[in-house]
Amino acid sequence: MGDTILVADQGDWVEVTLNRPDRLNSFTEEMHLALRAALDSAAGKRCVLLTGAGRGFCAGQDLGDRDPRKMTDIDLGHTVRTLWAPLVRQIRALEMPVICAVNGVAAGAGSSVALACDMVFAGASAKFIQSFANVGLVPDTGGSFSLTNLLGPARARGLSLTGEPLKAEQAADWGLIWKCVPDEELMDTARAQAEAFAKGPTFGYAQTKKAIQAAETNTMDAQLDLEAELMFQCGRSPDYAEGVGAFLDKRKPVFTGRKPE
Repeated sequence: MGDTILVADQGDWVEVTLNRPDRLNSFTEEMHLALRAALDSAAGKRCVLLTGAGRGFCAGQDLGDRDPRKMTDIDLGHTVRTLWAPLVRQIRALEMPVICAVNGVAAGAGSSVALACDMVFAGASAKFIQSFANVGLVPDTGGSFSLTNLLGPARARGLSLTGEPLKAEQAADWGLIWKCVPDEELMDTARAQAEAFAKGPTFGYAQTKKAIQAAETNTMDAQLDLEAELMFQCGRSPDYAEGVGAFLDKRKPVFTGRKPE
């Protein structure tokens, strides 16, 4: 997968690093394919941690690859449909928690990729920037969806139309991300959470992800029905039996993450 994406296998979990630090980890087509291959290879793991090399998480699309002065027939819709949208769908479909550790700037589609993950930690110096407005574009890569659903339409419009940077501490206060931590603690904090998830009831985590994603569009009645079905599946899992047994035995559970037979 080249060196634009680095993969560090940590046993039950994997750390994936965007690795174009000289370009603030902005994406090329090669980088898209490499990241998707890395996520495919993580399918058997119990947690994924995504971060960026250097002084920033990701500046989104490498605009040098989409320079209208050098292209006669530019189709950004094709770029979204074939590269960015499949990446977001792949992240959301992973059957384990996906953590993002945002160091420095997360701009444009880079911000949207971070928000597609299940849990976002950001260093105190990190900023989320909807830079699309600065080049006459709209938030993509699920950005318009994430901002509106997490912050509400007023804040989504304000951030998207002005392109003003949102500091990590305020992003956490607003509920856009999980936590803002000191820069020097970012990776230790994110890795500790990845380790904890990798020892947890992975099948239950996957069903929780399904429930929360479905709640974005479901009615209450539909959600109640879905919860019943997911609880039925979880109740048949080895992790449920182990968790209840450990609770009653007053011991620490040892989860395997195995699916029901």
